[in-house]
Amino acid sequence: MSAIEQYARAHILTDVLEDDRGAVPVVLRYDPERDPRCVRMRLPGTGAREWAVERDLLERGLRAPAGIGEVRVWPCGRVQTVVEFHSAHGVSVVQFESKALTRFLRRTHVAAAEPVPH
Repeated sequence: MSAIEQYARAHILTDVLEDDRGAVPVVLRYDPERDPRCVRMRLPGTGAREWAVERDLLERGLRAPAGIGEVRVWPCGRVQTVVEFHSAHGVSVVQFESKALTRFLRRTHVAAAEPVPH
């Protein structure tokens, strides 16, 4: 099994940055050998902070609000999904197109040789 890496355009809002820089590339990475339960997200311009997010949490958050620990995920309208990260440095809110996250999550199930949830 090999790792999957995909860039997804997203809008990032933080309580540290006051300007909306428009859509930026966020790196989504899944390595089934490193941690088959988690996806890693690397946000640009935030000290290259990488967050580990449970795949199950992302999948649930595409349909309804969900959260574990420092991470919250919820659908925003019909075409977007919000992922909110909390840390000692503040809050980062990342707004993705739901299709991009869904496509990435499907690829992770193929890489892990698992059935794709509906």
